[in-house]
This record gives sequence, C-alpha cells and structure tokens, in this order.
Amino acid sequence: MKKILILFVFAAGMLFPQELDATVQVNNEKLTIKYRELLSDFAPMIQTYLNTTKFSGSSWEYDKIKCSFNIFFTAASDESNYSAQVVVTSMRQIYNSDNYSPMLNVNDPTWSFTYEKNQGIYFDPNVFNSLNSFLDYYAYLIIGLENDSWEKGSGTPFFQKAFDVVNLANGKRASGWGSGGSYNKTDLIQNIMDDKYRAFRDATSDYHRGIDLFAKNKAKGQELIVNMIKVLDGMKSKIDIRSVYLKVFFDAKSGEIIERLKDYPEKSIFKTLKAVDPPRFAKYDEAMRDE
Repeated sequence: MKKILILFVFAAGMLFPQELDATVQVNNEKLTIKYRELLSDFAPMIQTYLNTTKFSGSSWEYDKIKCSFNIFFTAASDESNYSAQVVVTSMRQIYNSDNYSPMLNVNDPTWSFTYEKNQGIYFDPNVFNSLNSFLDYYAYLIIGLENDSWEKGSGTPFFQKAFDVVNLANGKRASGWGSGGSYNKTDLIQNIMDDKYRAFRDATSDYHRGIDLFAKNKAKGQELIVNMIKVLDGMKSKIDIRSVYLKVFFDAKSGEIIERLKDYPEKSIFKTLKAVDPPRFAKYDEAMRDE
C-alpha cells in the first residue's frame, strides 16, 4: 500500500519538505494577565516550529500528517518557567478517501519548560531542551505511528529518535520524563520498541489495511481488524495488558473498532476486546448487546 502511495505522489509531482501539518492552540486562562502577555506569540511560534522542521532529515514523500497540540498552561513560576498539560492528537488519512483514522490521542499532564517572549526555537536533536525536546518527541512518535500504519516496521527509525530524546531527558533528570504512572513518555516508547510487543505492532499495520479496505470490502476489512485483536489476545499472558502502549492505542482506536465491528456476525469478538482492553469493558459490553 505504501509503495502505491509513493508512485501516486511522484506521479502527481508532490513532494513536501516537512512531515507535519500541525495546529497549535493555547489556553492560558489559569495564568495572570502578565504571563498571558508574555505568551502572546507562543502558539504561532510552536506551530511554525512543528510545521517547518524536517524531522526525518529529508523531504517527506507523502501527504503531511494532520496533528494538533492543545496546550493548557497550569502555572508560571516566573517570567521564563512554565508548566502545562498538553493533549496531542494525530490522524492518518484513509487510503483513497477523504476520511481519517485517529492515530494518537494522549493527555500529557506534565510539561515543564523554559520560555522567554520572542525567543528563537531551533531544531537540535542532539541536545536536550525542555521546550524543543518535548515537541521533537511527539513529532517523532506521530511520524513513527504513521509509517508503521502503512508498512510493518517502517516507523522504527522515528521511534528510535524518540527513544534518544527520552534518554537525553532522563540523563538530565528532566521533570515529566521519568517512568511510572498511567501515562508517561518513557514507558510508551520503550514498549513500542520492545520485541515483546512486536507481533502486536506488526498486526496494527494489517489493522490499518483493514481500515483502508473497509469501505469497498467490509468483510475483508473486518477480518483484518479482528485478526489484530486475536493477535493481541494470544499475547496477553506474555505482556502487560495495561501497558502504556496498549492504553495509547485503544485510547485512539476503541471508538473506531466498535464502529467497524458493530455488525460483525461473531459478537464474541467484544468479549475478546474486554479481555485485551479492560478499561473499556463497559463500552464493549454495550456493543456486544447491541443488535
């Protein structure tokens, strides 16, 4: 499928220098007017950085990836030190369609960084910076997930880059990067890179092929979606079923899965989903009862 897209893109004469089509929104209502004024150029600066940086190091051969960063400022300790909660999302365009499949929907509760009004922001993946490195990590994660969805294992170079950012952050003992809790950046990328989860990660590529096929061949599309669920079910005794990786996957995908399988003839698939995604037990139970 990815090779087909490459041919299509080159035939159309399209070649994007950057990978992301990011939208950045800021909510600073919890801050005083003084700090709001100091942050007046923050959102456009971050958006420009995300949309003009070549995170892959070369021209991007595919459509830009739609993503969003919704930043909720929670505190300002002085004129240059801030804390925020960030909701990061990304979407993958369904092949030969105007519709999109959700890829990422995470709520990162702890971003602490230094920023001064009108400062420059420059890409340097080899040096940890509390502002840039946070953005770089999510850019690499978004691109890696996108690539994996088209071709098995093709996201690895970007996941490795995200892993390198984590190592830089933890080497500095930076706030908000350590392991532990229901969501954290370190455990997520470690899970993705861990061979224990590789069969599931490969199955997500087939899952997205099912999403691509669904409109034209529902039975085949459902078969590929169900196969991913069965692969995960077969692994559950060997992995942490409540891992950050699986949480992030199902946070983005559970609604899509239910929608695609709501008329699947074997309702027992929702029993399997309850076993592999326990936090959404009630949602799958409801879907199983619906006719």
